[in-house]
Amino acid sequence: MKPVGLMLMVAGLGLAVVGLLVWAGAFSWFGRLPGDIRVESGNTRVYAPLASMFLISVLLSLGAWVVRRFF
Repeated sequence: MKPVGLMLMVAGLGLAVVGLLVWAGAFSWFGRLPGDIRVESGNTRVYAPLASMFLISVLLSLGAWVVRRFF
């Protein structure tokens, strides 16, 4: 059970750091990448963050690979 607790603590600390960075505005560019589709017309807004979701997918896959490789 000790390794699971350590992994949960590291994940929580990482989430807190990302939360602080978002709160501070370090990710203001996120959602405005080339490839993110934004259509605004009158009262209608359509937003499809394709490039941003691709970036998140790559980062999460890389993180999962690192965890599987070293733990």
